[in-house]
Amino acid sequence: MSRIDPIILRARRLRARRLVPQAVSRRVRWLTAVVRRQWRRSLQFRVVGITLLLSATLVLAFSYTVASLISNSVLQNKIDQSKIMVDNGAEYATRELTGFTQADDPSLPPALRNVVTQLYGSTNNQQAQVIMLRRSGGLSAVWPPQKSAQVMNDPQVSGIRPLVVGARAGTYQQIAALDIGDGLQKYLVMGTPVLVGTEPIELYYVIPLKTEDELVRFTGAVVTGTGIALVALLALIAAMMTRLVVTPVRVAARTAQRLSAGLLDQRMVVRGEDDLARLAAAFNQMAANLQRQIVRLEEMSRLQRRFTSDVSHELRTPLTTVRMAADLLFASRDDFDPAAARSAELLQAELDRFESLLTDLLEISRFDAGFAALDAEPTDLIAVVRRVTDQLAALAERCKVELRAVVPDTEIIAEVDPRRVERVLRNLVGNAVEHGEGRPVIVMLAADASAVAVTVRDHGVGLKPGEEKLVFNRFWRADPSRARQTGGTGLGLSISLEDARLHGGWLEAWGAPGKGAQFRLTLPTRGGDRLVSSPLRLVPDDARADETALIGEAP
Repeated sequence: MSRIDPIILRARRLRARRLVPQAVSRRVRWLTAVVRRQWRRSLQFRVVGITLLLSATLVLAFSYTVASLISNSVLQNKIDQSKIMVDNGAEYATRELTGFTQADDPSLPPALRNVVTQLYGSTNNQQAQVIMLRRSGGLSAVWPPQKSAQVMNDPQVSGIRPLVVGARAGTYQQIAALDIGDGLQKYLVMGTPVLVGTEPIELYYVIPLKTEDELVRFTGAVVTGTGIALVALLALIAAMMTRLVVTPVRVAARTAQRLSAGLLDQRMVVRGEDDLARLAAAFNQMAANLQRQIVRLEEMSRLQRRFTSDVSHELRTPLTTVRMAADLLFASRDDFDPAAARSAELLQAELDRFESLLTDLLEISRFDAGFAALDAEPTDLIAVVRRVTDQLAALAERCKVELRAVVPDTEIIAEVDPRRVERVLRNLVGNAVEHGEGRPVIVMLAADASAVAVTVRDHGVGLKPGEEKLVFNRFWRADPSRARQTGGTGLGLSISLEDARLHGGWLEAWGAPGKGAQFRLTLPTRGGDRLVSSPLRLVPDDARADETALIGEAP
């Protein structure tokens, strides 16, 4: 157990090491997605973000420039003061050491220490260091005495000594980070030669820049803090100013949404006399005009629907009387002369067509008024398809059209209104037979897990481009000059489309000149479900094969 525990613990550590980056990555992706969504959706967020980015760039550049100028100014001032001090120290050392002409003079070391001590006192800085070195080595003086002259051998200041050694006059300087007992700090190292007899002596000042460095850091912190505060203030100002503009726009958007939802009495509050107030007033005026127009159109539509419904109902009584008289005349047509008998037959046919038109008008008025109701029940669609084809078999035989139904072997059950579905299929098959040009008409039924579909395919004159949408308009005909066998009313496909929509389904058309047409009815298997696809294609397979062949033959 003691050998297994470390292994389990190590595995847990490794798993934790893998999970932490994954969690951080997921968090970053989530934040990125939130920012992108806000960037796309919020105008205020974009304005504030752009203002923040631009102001931060400008403030950063300004802060860097100001900090650099201040830093250079402070450093240059320190260098100028130190140079004056070094020049004065070199003159003092030259005066004090003028009498020494021999390098091995025993009184020279005490004199050097005395000069170094006096020069150190003139620095007014306890952390400074004064060093005097002979070029040939072996003789040096350092103050404070606890310090060492080895600082001049540090690689950080290796560039200044060759300059001092090779010169007979002049002052040289170098800034370096040194550790001479007080930790790593910045120092200004300045050197100059001092002529003593035949051999010059090197004089070095090691001056700390701690005060100047702290001043530069404090200035940088102040400039940075001020810049951050300025950027935050600019972002706040941008947010407030943008809010003044965005808020009325958001109110207008919400008001427009309520208007589109049917709340026509919604208006914006007008405050002041500025551009936004004029925008709100213009929006309210537009909303009022739209309300008047919509109310006017709704009233006209209501009157039209009422007129159609009233006329249709009022025509029922005289139509019934005329129908009774026409049936009597039609039944006695054999006793009439040929002209009167033909007139009775025409009267009977036109009364049938008029009655169908009246029935369709009543149905359309129910759809327009929103009173159409769906009486759905589980229905075997195979039986519905066969019943429609059997009813129209006589019409197909009269038009010399082969009417064929292709249905599955197993039953297809769907929750539909059988009366309405049968009416849709009767309209589709009747139109296909009428326009079939004596060629076969095929009715195909298929189903999947969520939908059922019926296609009606004819090989007649077809449809021109754009007519696949017009066929569902009321009283529209592709060729008004064609002689019809059934005397349709021009409302069949419009009613069929409304029946399909009432089921939550689709009714679509495809056609091409000379290649016929195909109509597809798609209904959900269960009432209330939403359709996402259809079991059958809208474009027939033979038409797709022809298009593929044409593409293959193209050069």
